Amino acid sequence: MPLKLRFIAVAMTLTCALASPLVAQEASLTDDPSAANDAAQLSKPAGPPPIPEHTGIKATLKDLFSDFGHLPSMTNLMWAGVGAGGALAVHPVDDDVNEALMNASWAHKTFAVGAVLGQSATLLAAAGTVYVVGRSKDNRQLSHMGSDLLQAVIISEGVTQALKYTVRRERPDGSGANSFPSGHAADTFAFATAIERHFGWRGAVPAYAFASYVAASRLHDNVHYLSDVVFGAAVGVIAGRTVTRTGHGIPFAIAPTQGGVAIVYVRTSE
Repeated sequence: MPLKLRFIAVAMTLTCALASPLVAQEASLTDDPSAANDAAQLSKPAGPPPIPEHTGIKATLKDLFSDFGHLPSMTNLMWAGVGAGGALAVHPVDDDVNEALMNASWAHKTFAVGAVLGQSATLLAAAGTVYVVGRSKDNRQLSHMGSDLLQAVIISEGVTQALKYTVRRERPDGSGANSFPSGHAADTFAFATAIERHFGWRGAVPAYAFASYVAASRLHDNVHYLSDVVFGAAVGVIAGRTVTRTGHGIPFAIAPTQGGVAIVYVRTSE
């Protein structure tokens, strides 16, 4: 099967899996007039996820299993579609982008540590540290954030690995057939999305900047294509929003405009 057709097939498989069964309480923007009105204007970020009564290991593992069951939703379907569309859109320039970053003298030192910082082991260690500190200080807010970070990375990694061994896209450097999507991009964007949900824009700006840096470093290292990291970022957003779903929706929505669409920051409900 040609690579582009394989991209489309996998994207359709993922989006269908996310869409069925749908979360009963969640309505799309086109079906909910009030949601459509909200999408027409910017609003303040939703508050952080409510702190659960229990944040112990047993509760964390229970939440992790239930999170996989909550992957199917209309908003996750939207993000899967955005990621698939973005990956297909940039696919024609994959080689050109890698070549440009590989040959840029400034990029060698700039992206030197990206691979290490974006590893799932590094992110899990950071999340685990937050969780342990929160538990040791009996700070449920901190331990809850650490739990969300751990779950976001684990779910992101699980979805990513399943896709890698389904698509079997060859890496640009020829080192293996597990290029699509980028695990580094997925995990760091999952981490960043969980941080955004807990801290709003104060945490979102540096967190997403860090995730973008890691994603770009994978292009410079010639181990991923731009389309890999674009779809990987969408997988990360899906994972991050799923583990912080309680009482909140993703603070982004797509709203139609004259001659196109706009991605806006809104308050929605699940």
